[in-house]
Amino acid sequence: MPLVNLRAGRRLLAAATMTLGGSWAGAAWAAPAPALNGADTAWMLICTVLVLLMTMPGIILFYGGMLRTKNSLSIVAHTVAASAVITLTWAMVGYSIAFTPGNGFLGGADRLFAEGLIGLGATAHAIAPTIPEAAFFMFQLAFAIITFAIILGATAERMRLGAAVVFAALWSVVVYAPVAHWVWHPTGWLAGMGHMDFAGGTVVHIASGASGLAAAWVLGPRHGFGREPMVPHNLMITVLGAGLLWAGWFGFNAGSTFEASGRAAGALLTTQVAACAGAMLWGFCEYIHRGQWSVLGSMTGAIAGLIAVTPASGFVNIYGALTIGAISGVVCFICVVNFKARTGIDDALDVFALHGVGGLVGTVLTPVFATTRIAPVTATVWTNLVGGLTVMVYAAAATWVILRLMGLVARLRVNVEQERMGLDIAQHGEMLSPKA
Repeated sequence: MPLVNLRAGRRLLAAATMTLGGSWAGAAWAAPAPALNGADTAWMLICTVLVLLMTMPGIILFYGGMLRTKNSLSIVAHTVAASAVITLTWAMVGYSIAFTPGNGFLGGADRLFAEGLIGLGATAHAIAPTIPEAAFFMFQLAFAIITFAIILGATAERMRLGAAVVFAALWSVVVYAPVAHWVWHPTGWLAGMGHMDFAGGTVVHIASGASGLAAAWVLGPRHGFGREPMVPHNLMITVLGAGLLWAGWFGFNAGSTFEASGRAAGALLTTQVAACAGAMLWGFCEYIHRGQWSVLGSMTGAIAGLIAVTPASGFVNIYGALTIGAISGVVCFICVVNFKARTGIDDALDVFALHGVGGLVGTVLTPVFATTRIAPVTATVWTNLVGGLTVMVYAAAATWVILRLMGLVARLRVNVEQERMGLDIAQHGEMLSPKA
């Protein structure tokens, strides 16, 4: 989320407030703004598709290949169902909470049921004044979808589909939308502190990582965790998914400029550099640790670098991106190797160790390497640390409460017999292989 656009939003906020005696809401949508730009709009439509592809099929393939054969279709079902329900909650209430003026914690009701986004009178959002607001809505929806899809890696192989759908609906409204408002809307309290998060280190990765950890804790470990081998069934599928994630990340980061510009190209470049630094450092760590450099390790290291550079990509130069990617590759490797063994929490696909830790690393390092030659530097390490930890605690606590309350009404996970059978057959009546 580019800081320059946040500042433009604040200027628009002030002008509209003076015009209508404090009522920003109606004026914001009708106030004069820069003309819509065709190149910017085309760029944002492309970036939106890239981010959507990160979830379907990107994360589906990345996660699916790392699960056991008998559960690989279940992650598809959970991801598709969650994407559908989050689209509906985003249109009904989530977008309005996140991206309309309100107080420091929640937006208002101006865009409930996506009011005013299509047809005559539809304009642009103050944060992205040169593209239609419908394009801005869709880009942000793609972020909301993938943020929850990341969490599903922590709950894989034991959560019921119905529970996942309800969890997705509640989480997107209670956790994601408020956090997006705090960080990315000009009136959000973390935005007011100067918190720097260009494309989602805090909003996406810290929130999903912390929520994944809390969800794994509430659900409890898989049957046989720590006693039975739970190895990936098809690493080629995982590599294909990681490749799609890597390519889609260019839309994720470079698209957060909301314009086809030199800054977008710079964000794309820093994204690539950080991914490659993460892959290399993870590989070196793995070789030192066990004398081998694995394919899964290379791709996981690249993902670690991508996660960490997300909040910084529009603020740093090549040296900053390389350093952030390298540090995240080392730190995330250490966490992935040790976290589950030390805590006993069955975060099935290491969501917290990658996204939570990598997101926090990138968030803290953003103001360290940000340069005023690219954009204003408004945060300190302390500012971003406070914001990152606050979101981590809130997301984890809210997730714990949501799932505990859900558990009072219905079962969250399948029974032991169904888990042994595999969720593909037990929940969906399908299988990839008769030997599952």
